[in-house]
Amino acid sequence: MEKAQRKKEARIQRQLAQEKKRRNMRIMVWSLSGLFVLLIAALIVFWPKPAPLSFEYDKSPLLGNADAKVKIMEFGDFKCPTCAYFSQNIMSKIKTEYIDTGKASLSFQNWTIIGPDSTTAALAGLAIYHQNNDAFWKFYDALYTNQPPESESWATVDYLVDTAKKQNLGIDYDLLRKDIENKTYADELAAQNNFAVAHNFTGTPSVLVNGKKLDDNTALNYDNLKAAIDKALKEADK
Repeated sequence: MEKAQRKKEARIQRQLAQEKKRRNMRIMVWSLSGLFVLLIAALIVFWPKPAPLSFEYDKSPLLGNADAKVKIMEFGDFKCPTCAYFSQNIMSKIKTEYIDTGKASLSFQNWTIIGPDSTTAALAGLAIYHQNNDAFWKFYDALYTNQPPESESWATVDYLVDTAKKQNLGIDYDLLRKDIENKTYADELAAQNNFAVAHNFTGTPSVLVNGKKLDDNTALNYDNLKAAIDKALKEADK
């Protein structure tokens, strides 16, 4: 009888020891989890934020005041439907409220990610810009306003020169044709593409405000983009 009792007590002690071991293990796991969460939070708070990217804004097509406190940079593709949406539905409103009032400027660089049409249209845009900055923006608006479906191959030399003529740009159209055909500004285009790739841009349009890359939810939503510009204005005033 006493032997059975001792066995029972020993079993209970083993069970208690095992339960204590499991409890200690849970405490250790919870503690490590808590430390891990604190470590992640500390990294988020103290991890150095990437420095704003710098541009020579005066060496790209520029819309607005060159000395504006907020400088918006768009990397776009004239073949890209989302870029057309951005230009016609978002940037057009930003232009009225911020660019035309001198608070912000818009610069443009190419990122030709869709296909051969992207490259040809970009070369045309660069050729026009190097003749006349204001003419570039009329061409920019015309291409996006009348952008054919992405599935079509439309950016021929004839189409691009005819589009420029229809806008009465007042440039040398023969030189424009020559520059497109000879790919006069291919190196400049390559440098812009390489910049986008080097900084891990994920699509077009890629939009930056004072050198800070915006996510798509901010760039492609008017209210969110407006908030980002307002924030940049306040930071510039400090």
